[in-house]
Amino acid sequence: MTSNGLSSSSHSSSWTPKQNKLFEKALAVYDKDTPDRWQKVARAVGGKSEEEVKRHYELLIEDLRHIESGNVPFPNYKH
Repeated sequence: MTSNGLSSSSHSSSWTPKQNKLFEKALAVYDKDTPDRWQKVARAVGGKSEEEVKRHYELLIEDLRHIESGNVPFPNYKH
């Protein structure tokens, strides 16, 4: 079951910088082989459901894939 539509990204609730940090830490602690990984990550982040953290992860991977494949230009700050 893969959904790679980007339209739902705007629907995802906003994440604070603190939640993003906790999310990144939780991903490092609970790798893909962890049983109930998303449940644990959601608990570590706080205020997010299992579904929300999973979706956030999928969007993150999607973004990384675009950047690595060169589809997303890096911002050019020169005027």
